Amino acid sequence: MKNRCIWPAAVILLIPAAFLPCSCTNKKNRPASYEFTNVRRSTLERTVSSSGTINPVATVKVLPRMSGKVEKVLVDYNDSVSRGDILAELNTDMLRLQREQQYASVTKARANYELQLINYRSQEALAEKDLISEYELRTSKTTLDNQAADLAVAEANLKVIETEINQYAYITSPIDGIVLDRNINVGDTVVDSSSNNSTSIFTLAENLREMQIEAGVGELDITSIHRGQEVRFTLESLPGRSFTGAVENLRMVPIVSNNVVSYTVIINVENLDGSLLPGMTCAVDFIVERSENVLTVSNAALRYQPSALNADRIAEMVFNAGLADMNEEQRQAALEERDQSRAQEPPANSAQGANQAANTGIAGLMMGAGGRQGGAMMMGGRQGANRQAGGQGQSRNIPAAVVMRNLWYIGGDGRLEVMQVQTGITNGSFTEIISAEELEGRQVILRERI
Repeated sequence: MKNRCIWPAAVILLIPAAFLPCSCTNKKNRPASYEFTNVRRSTLERTVSSSGTINPVATVKVLPRMSGKVEKVLVDYNDSVSRGDILAELNTDMLRLQREQQYASVTKARANYELQLINYRSQEALAEKDLISEYELRTSKTTLDNQAADLAVAEANLKVIETEINQYAYITSPIDGIVLDRNINVGDTVVDSSSNNSTSIFTLAENLREMQIEAGVGELDITSIHRGQEVRFTLESLPGRSFTGAVENLRMVPIVSNNVVSYTVIINVENLDGSLLPGMTCAVDFIVERSENVLTVSNAALRYQPSALNADRIAEMVFNAGLADMNEEQRQAALEERDQSRAQEPPANSAQGANQAANTGIAGLMMGAGGRQGGAMMMGGRQGANRQAGGQGQSRNIPAAVVMRNLWYIGGDGRLEVMQVQTGITNGSFTEIISAEELEGRQVILRERI
């Protein structure tokens, strides 16, 4: 009875064990499944992103030229005004009383002057007959001059009061523009602009059809910004709309915040429909490079590495792909370069390292230089060359580096193949392919399916 029970149990335990290795082997050897993408034509832009604030090109703050009580306010927010238009009036009752008093002072000073003038002329006649001394004549002349000065002071004070009544009591617009801000109401008391306590009572914008954006750009990207550069910006308050502008100037004064250095860039924009309002915040893209109707491919396809191949096999396939478009002399030079590299440096320990080494050697030959020089030029491709040169202000005079990247695809026999392509600018999602017109519509591997 014991033997009869043991044998069936043993058979039951062995059956799953027999199938387990077979199942794992099949899963491991199962061919990879891929997601594909096509090389297609489109427009690419390399941009520098920032944020900014929209402001009028020029604003004027209006301050009162005399102290007094506000009698009338003739304009309000957003009113259009012309140069010389009256914005507000101040009360002049006390000034008119002071003018009457000053009129009396002027009359008195003029009467004293005229009386002294008669006296001086009499003194002159007596002096001609030697009836008075020279001292008495000079004293009379001095008194006449003092009376003339008193009359001039009285007349000047009268002009000051009249100017305040006829001009300063009327607060006028110094420019043609629009009222952005109003800080007074009827009954308020304003203080003369010469006082430290004086504040602006109106803020005027010269023209809201032309606005400007003040955008902050970090020190790493500021070398890519130049006068006249095209700019595109959007606003959260106006979704779906895109606006354009141009860089007007770059302010050289750095702004340091939390050890981060940035610079203010002024951008001129048009506001013909009045949709842009002062103080709006916007997302700004400075267009550094733009390529239209060029071949592009997804960056994910350029980053793809086959997981089923080891590092040596990937490096060998990439190297052979780079030899495809070379003549015999270039191929021989590439082989010698590879042999020297292998003799001087340890083999790559990863697919990425081997791939980079192969690409560096091919790019060096295309640049007419050795592998080490080619590797130096591979730092960032066209963007890297421009950024390095931009630090010296000569980015436009330095040619772009040749950057070779890999695209993997399935050949006609169903095997995994790789090609090398020269790349240009990138927008972060897609990259330009240069000098490979025959690749349009070509299907390449995007990633492996899990």
